[in-house]
Amino acid sequence: MHELGIVFHMIDTLQEIAAQNELTAISKVNLRLGEVSGVLPDYLVDCWDWAKKRTDVLQEAVLEVEQVDAVTVCNDCGKTYPTVPQGKTCPHCQSPNTVLLHGLEIEIDTIEGC
Repeated sequence: MHELGIVFHMIDTLQEIAAQNELTAISKVNLRLGEVSGVLPDYLVDCWDWAKKRTDVLQEAVLEVEQVDAVTVCNDCGKTYPTVPQGKTCPHCQSPNTVLLHGLEIEIDTIEGC
């Protein structure tokens, strides 16, 4: 369950941000989570709900998770396509010479607090 480790890292980051900005409470955190990041959103939220109670600044914080769809680009034909249904092989030209553009993200997008 690496979701708990991710949550602990997020909490450390959020505590630093709160201290730097003199926030006494964070009420909402928006997280961008890539479709192929390997993180299970439900587990992540469960871990968040457990761990936030142990941090003064996050006691009432809500975690909202936004999925970032996985998108791949073909280096041969230049076209992009949705990664999950197609995989590594370009559905346009059948080339395996592709690169994942989006979908691995795990990033704090916005924070609301006072």
